[in-house]
Amino acid sequence: MKKDVFLVDFWPKLVYTITIVNNKDNPLKKTILTDVDGVLLNWEYAFDIWMAEQGFKKQEGEEFVYGMHIRYGIEKSQAKKLIKTFNESAVMGFLPPLRDAVQWVTKLADEGWTFHVITSMTTQYHAKKLRIQNLNKLFGEGVFTEVTCLGTGADKDEALSVYKNSKMWWIEDKVENAVAGANAGLKPIVMEHGFNMDTNHGYHVAKNWEDIYQIVTS
Repeated sequence: MKKDVFLVDFWPKLVYTITIVNNKDNPLKKTILTDVDGVLLNWEYAFDIWMAEQGFKKQEGEEFVYGMHIRYGIEKSQAKKLIKTFNESAVMGFLPPLRDAVQWVTKLADEGWTFHVITSMTTQYHAKKLRIQNLNKLFGEGVFTEVTCLGTGADKDEALSVYKNSKMWWIEDKVENAVAGANAGLKPIVMEHGFNMDTNHGYHVAKNWEDIYQIVTS
C-alpha cells in the first residue's frame, strides 16, 4: 500500500489537495461516492431558517416539494439566486449533519472506507473552503479524500463520468442524479426524503446512514 498526495483539478474549477491510498487490485474498492446536501448535511433545515430570516414564508402544503420556487411561492429565477447567495454565505461552514450521518459515516471510515464527494453547491472559492471545513469538522480529517464542487444546481453527469463503470456506491437524494450515476455504471442508493418518496426508480432506498451501512457492507 502506498500513499500519494497530489492536486486534482476537476471541472468546473476545484483544486483541492487529496490523499489516496493506492490499491493495485482495485483502488476504489472501499470508496463511496456521495452527494452532500440532503445526504451528509441537512441543507434544507439551514436554508429554511435562512429564508425565514430573509422574510420568506413556505407555502402551505408545499413543505416537501423539491423545488424551492414552489415551496416559497416565488419565481424560479429568484429561487436560484437565493440558493446561490445562501450557498456562498458563511452559513456553509456550519451546516448540521443529516440524521445519523456522523455515527455511521465515521464507522465506515473506521472500517477502512473512504469517501469521494460531488456537490452542486457553487464554484465560489471561499464557499468551497467552507464546505470542506464543515465536512472535516463533523466527520474528521481524511474521511473525504476527494471533493468536487460544481456550479449551483449543476448536472453531475460529467463529474460522474470520471468514475464510469467503477461499480462504486453512489449516494444521492435527487433521483435524476441517481439515474445519471446508474447510467455511468455506478450503484445508486437514494436517501429518502418527502420529495422523492413517490418516485419509482428501482434503486436501493435508505432512510438514514445506518441503512446505507447495511447495504454497502452486506
